[in-house]
Amino acid sequence: MAKNVHADQLGKSGELHVARFLEHHKCRIIERNWRIKNGEIDIIALSPEGIYLFIEVKSRSSEAFGHPLESISIGKVHRLQKLALAWLALHGKFGSEYRIDAAAVLLRRGVFEIDYREAVA
Repeated sequence: MAKNVHADQLGKSGELHVARFLEHHKCRIIERNWRIKNGEIDIIALSPEGIYLFIEVKSRSSEAFGHPLESISIGKVHRLQKLALAWLALHGKFGSEYRIDAAAVLLRRGVFEIDYREAVA
């Protein structure tokens, strides 16, 4: 299967813009693209209040196939919850306050627009 280079680049650019958005809001980026056998978390950050944030980023160049957040299924949310708990356990942070967030990134006329949603799970 051929890789869609444009989609890969858009995804990486979207994640970069969300990381900058978080830093602008005083969050500290801990990891990007953390991966284990069961899946990947796009961004892990620490909020100014000390809450661990596990962020799923969906980037699109249009809404022709729906809003980017519509592509996050309930199965994906459950996987993110399990991945977040795995990260906390593996990093000695189990029991810490955490939250699953999602960010939709749309590229419109050369401008990245971010729709950030807290506590999607």
